[in-house]
Amino acid sequence: MKKKEAARITIKDIAKALNLSTATISRVLSNHPAISENTKKIVNEKVKEMGFSLDPIASSFRSKKTKSIGVVCPRIDIDFHSKVISGIEEYAYKRGYQITIFQSNDSYAKEKEIVQMLETSLAAGVIICPGLETKKYDHLKKLDKSNIPLVVYDRTSEQLKASKVLINDFEASYNATIHLIEQGCSNIAHIAGNQNVDIFKSRLAGFKRALEEHGLPYQEALIKETKNLSYDEGKKAAQELVSITPRPDGVFCANDYTAAAVLKVFRHNGIPIPKETAIVGFSNYPISTILEPQISSVDDSAYDMGLVAAKILIQQIEDKEMQILDYQEVTIKTKLIIRESSNRKQI
Repeated sequence: MKKKEAARITIKDIAKALNLSTATISRVLSNHPAISENTKKIVNEKVKEMGFSLDPIASSFRSKKTKSIGVVCPRIDIDFHSKVISGIEEYAYKRGYQITIFQSNDSYAKEKEIVQMLETSLAAGVIICPGLETKKYDHLKKLDKSNIPLVVYDRTSEQLKASKVLINDFEASYNATIHLIEQGCSNIAHIAGNQNVDIFKSRLAGFKRALEEHGLPYQEALIKETKNLSYDEGKKAAQELVSITPRPDGVFCANDYTAAAVLKVFRHNGIPIPKETAIVGFSNYPISTILEPQISSVDDSAYDMGLVAAKILIQQIEDKEMQILDYQEVTIKTKLIIRESSNRKQI
């Protein structure tokens, strides 16, 4: 009868025996200068006692892993995510890291598959914007258990313990709505994003608060929720709004694609912009400056969001023990860019 082969001793076994993290054991084995001589002595003695030996192939993989970052975004064709990725790549490249980009198409199933693949591959860390379908976060929580640093950008959740980079959507939406009120608008509509997503809930809440503070009515008939904030959804919503009596004299849109659709539909119906209806969008996409009149929009600093996300992640990759104990949350400043579509005072 063939003798059963003894189980191979792993870094995890040593970490468990000493009640230390696997990151500390790995650092001792690579003679990292940040580890004290006393800790090195204790670990090396336990390594010898347990008969541990490094697998040269696995060691090679680990060395490559430290330079590979997985970036998961819902849709690469959205200008916001393209700018975030540019910011990530800019910072990562300067630090000697490579990024691999994955697109979930807002699918929870696809996102989960991508994250599971990154967990078992050579990714040193993950930066992700969860998809619209994502309501559970177990697949992301597993990264923490596998000692893989994670940074979530834009669509964050209180359910998830991870470093986060976001904007204050409530404040940005509030300020955009206040701008419309200051331009003389009193019957204001909102084309909203998917209300299953926290950031779009916040944008609607900011819009509502601005109306309340100025004694203006919040009218359900003037709130048009979309699933994906696509141009076509914006066009449909605009066609409904343009037929309402009294017609909205201001429209705040949760992105610039829907704002562009409102502009086209209202102008097609002979409504002068901004004289009769002022329009503000969100995200400062290139389309906001192509149309006539140009569209006022909230600049959400997507490029800076990417830079900061990459900076936090690489800090955590290079000091994983800090990542375990100290999650960071950074709020990026936004700015309202006022253009002709809402600036009645320059008419």
